[in-house]
Amino acid sequence: MKQRDYYFDNAKFILIFLVVFGHVIRSYIESDPFILSLYKTIYTFHMPAFILVAGFFAKGFYKKGYIQKLAKKLILPYIVFQLIYTVYYHFLYQKSTFEVDPLNPHWSLWFLISLFCWNALLYAFIKWFKFKPGMGLTVAFSLGLLVGFADVISNYLSLSRTFVFFPIFLMGYYMEKEHFEYFKTSKARLVAGSLFVIVFLGMYFIPEFSDKWLLGSKPYGDFEWNNVISMGVRAAVYLLNVVMIFSFFTFVPTKRQFFTKWGKNTLYVYLLHGFLIRLFRESHLKDTIDPNTSLLLLLGVSFVLTMIFSTKFFTSITQPIIEFRSTRLQKLLSKREMKTR
Repeated sequence: MKQRDYYFDNAKFILIFLVVFGHVIRSYIESDPFILSLYKTIYTFHMPAFILVAGFFAKGFYKKGYIQKLAKKLILPYIVFQLIYTVYYHFLYQKSTFEVDPLNPHWSLWFLISLFCWNALLYAFIKWFKFKPGMGLTVAFSLGLLVGFADVISNYLSLSRTFVFFPIFLMGYYMEKEHFEYFKTSKARLVAGSLFVIVFLGMYFIPEFSDKWLLGSKPYGDFEWNNVISMGVRAAVYLLNVVMIFSFFTFVPTKRQFFTKWGKNTLYVYLLHGFLIRLFRESHLKDTIDPNTSLLLLLGVSFVLTMIFSTKFFTSITQPIIEFRSTRLQKLLSKREMKTR
């Protein structure tokens, strides 16, 4: 059996932890400039880095049955969780009517649709047009910039994010393992650390920069500047994304860590943590916490949630609704049966 790459498992666990942490502190960004700056700094790289890693591991997209397997892995869970979240929100927000809209993904479910579409787009870029890396990235970034002019392209089927973030996915596809070696030097870490500080300070002292630019879900018409200026801002955000992605990778441990084993279960965390986050946002508990004095607490809670949703026990009992199979659950039950004999 081929050994998993500790470096990427470490990266994926850290990134999914930052996703959870970002969603936890989202409740406080409108009242605290420090938290807002931290939030925006995280959002410059955490999902883009995830997307780049997804592209890196999509090199087998042309293999027979790949798209069918991907549809089972992404589209089926999307349909199931779109329905589950619809029911959950209906009771959580005490809505008067019950409406199911499968084409407008709830909250974080956009990633499942977009990830499927990014893999499908590889067929056009790699197999049909046979773009070389330079041309492929030029076309992809151009599409990401131009799509903002179409006001009709937004959250529907996650089309906006699909086109906006596809260049990052494609960049990951073009990369090889050796490219990541460039970011593992002490000099690279020094530069990257400085960039993190500079970006955070920039976010703090330029609060006018909207966090919505980092989400990739809005057309230019939703922002206050004219379309040409908005396209320039998105181009600058692309540059910021790329710089911050590779700054992040300089700090990812290469050796096995205590959390490495959980890096393969990020989909579980991604799909399940939203239930607790939404409940937290609607609860009175949120209002009793001062994010500045309790930042370490929020970090700790985010880490524990990420860890719990990644554990063998939790992934085993939730595998049937996420992967539509029960191999982990059967293995868990057989081990417990062996212990009781």
